[in-house]
Amino acid sequence: MPLALLALALGAFGIGTTEFVIVGLLPDVARDLSVSIPGAGMLVTGYALGVVVGAPLMTAAGTRLPRKTMLMTLMGVFIVGNLICAVAPDYTVLMVGRLVAALCHGAFFGIGSVVAAGLVAPDRKAGAVALMFIGLTIANVLGVPLGTLLGQEFGWRSTFWAVSALGIVGLAAIAALVPRQARDRGSGLRGELAVFKVPQVWLALTMTTLGFAGVFASFTYLAPMMTELAGFSEGSVSWLLVLFGVGLTVGNILGGRAADRALMPTLYWVLGSLAVVLMVFVLTSRSQIPAAITIVVFGAVGFATVPALQMRVMQQAHQAPALAAAANIAAFNLGNALGASLSGSALDRGFGYTAPNWIGAALAVTGLAVALLSGALERGSLPRRTAERPEPAASNR
Repeated sequence: MPLALLALALGAFGIGTTEFVIVGLLPDVARDLSVSIPGAGMLVTGYALGVVVGAPLMTAAGTRLPRKTMLMTLMGVFIVGNLICAVAPDYTVLMVGRLVAALCHGAFFGIGSVVAAGLVAPDRKAGAVALMFIGLTIANVLGVPLGTLLGQEFGWRSTFWAVSALGIVGLAAIAALVPRQARDRGSGLRGELAVFKVPQVWLALTMTTLGFAGVFASFTYLAPMMTELAGFSEGSVSWLLVLFGVGLTVGNILGGRAADRALMPTLYWVLGSLAVVLMVFVLTSRSQIPAAITIVVFGAVGFATVPALQMRVMQQAHQAPALAAAANIAAFNLGNALGASLSGSALDRGFGYTAPNWIGAALAVTGLAVALLSGALERGSLPRRTAERPEPAASNR
């Protein structure tokens, strides 16, 4: 296994930690900066929107630079953003720091996937990309709960100082271990953008947006939901996030295996299951043991969507997989922003902490409807494609 893959996984670990750790710190940030819980929740939305904007812009900039140089630049942006968060005197500056840190997210995973695949033999490319993404998974299992615990013990700013240090270590590892690769001289940016003329690509991106909006409608407000409804202490939130991380790790692995066997049926199943689990969470969120169990299942079902949604976009955008990967990460984060925003609005209007689960379920059902439409359109086009194939062959004889 090339050590460069570990460097990429370390960068992914830092980025994943800073994205999600704010969820466990929402009560502390809200109290310290004198904002409401929904107001603090906008830090999740702001980061997600930063990824949406940064993914295509930074990926386009990356076509002009060697990939290793671009990865190091992205980690530098990540470090600066988290340092701004660590010293932020008020909510506005904290939001600016979150936006700066978010700019590197989509491009890092898009360019990092291309670099990872180029480090190994052709028959091991998918495994190499998966290994890089293990850093994101471990971030949710270890980075987020430990970051939450650190913030609760020593103040939420200490978490951002620690994440900044992680970024420095990741930057050093990339500089030392990742070999230089020439920039891509393929079809050019205009050729890559042509993939967005394919309707199925837009349906796939819409599925991603709605599916992850369903996840983040509930996950964003998991900490106050568990303290206010289930009666957990604030100190217990970090361990609840460990349970969520365990669930998402299992779900990510199983979802990937299922998607390899039957992609669209897997999407139907996981989106439908996500809606059911969130409706069940409305009932179990008021009792500690049922809530803890549901959190594990929620994590598993929620992140079982990730490999299937990613593969669907890549499948439909085979002419430009790097740009498609970045666009899909932008779609994931647009979903994060949408879900967090809708739930925050519901909480502001006094609908209570079960409302995020209802909203998440509705979004998941909408995503399932788009998946069913995409599958139906694809099945309808198959007979026409089959009928068209023999004609060119016959004319060549």
